[in-house]
Amino acid sequence: MQNSSNIPKDFTQKTAGAAGRGILEDIYYRFIDILDTVFAGIQRVIGIKGMAYLFVIPNLLIFGVFILLPMLLNFGYAFTGGTSIFLTERPAVGTRNIEQLFNCEDLLNYTTCQEDRFIRAVGNTFWFVGSQVSLMVLVSLTTALILNHGIALRGFFRSVFFYPVLLSPIVVALMWRWILTENGILNAFLGNFGVERIDFISDFTNGAILPRMWVVFISVWSQMGFYTLILLAGLQAIPADLYEAADIDGANVWNKFRGITLPLLMPTMLVVLVLSLIRAVQVFDIVFAFTDGGPGTATLFIVQYIYDKGFGSSNIPGMAAAASLVMAGALIILTIFQIVLRSRQGDF
Repeated sequence: MQNSSNIPKDFTQKTAGAAGRGILEDIYYRFIDILDTVFAGIQRVIGIKGMAYLFVIPNLLIFGVFILLPMLLNFGYAFTGGTSIFLTERPAVGTRNIEQLFNCEDLLNYTTCQEDRFIRAVGNTFWFVGSQVSLMVLVSLTTALILNHGIALRGFFRSVFFYPVLLSPIVVALMWRWILTENGILNAFLGNFGVERIDFISDFTNGAILPRMWVVFISVWSQMGFYTLILLAGLQAIPADLYEAADIDGANVWNKFRGITLPLLMPTMLVVLVLSLIRAVQVFDIVFAFTDGGPGTATLFIVQYIYDKGFGSSNIPGMAAAASLVMAGALIILTIFQIVLRSRQGDF
């Protein structure tokens, strides 16, 4: 009979552990043992430092295939012509595509431009960015200030304001389209009070102001929760002692906001401003599903112009790539703007 003292201790522990495990747990531990054996062998060959590169390689491959390669191809398309997707079949045209985008007798009048839809999209994007970002910052700041106070059900309201952020932009757009269409819920409700039906999505009145304003409203409604949480975190980082000292000095609500809250919240406000600017410039999915750029070109923005040129009926990859380079340049300027402002804030 074998003496139990001669059995290795680790073998005894493994046997006892395996006996107390279920089938799925046992399969899991066997899989882990196999991985441990494989990676231990690889580590003996390439060393500990080499293991770091081994784990980084998959991420680098994904980055190279899905980000770096498309960027390089985009440059190739921007400086070549034709409709083929193969660069070898596309003749070099230099900067002709970019020049064609801005070939206008009067840049302020898009009807005089060769690519009038692009200039129209740029103008619409400027209008959208200005109105949406200003409203986004104002509403998010107001909501954060309210939620920062001891109101009833504060945690519930924080969740309610953040919930739209979790929804898919397409779901948001289709939901509001269902509400605002001519036969939608809103018109059905207004009809009970004798109000005539209004086509909120396709109304051309006053330069299609209704569809444009609804696009801004839906965008703010769906994204404000994210920026509200950022500003709320900035508000909660302000020391309460400062407000207590201001109360002792007899400062009112406005004085405390102007002298304490706003100056200390400016770094967070800058983050919100730049993030919302970049996101507004890239607006596409909500508008595409809600109005599809209509009525006419009233809600046509740069990204949708790029999409239509590259994948729509036009099928001109060179123009789409050139327009994307213009947008990339605008985003780079916004990023530099953020870096400069942050560095200046750090100097004070």
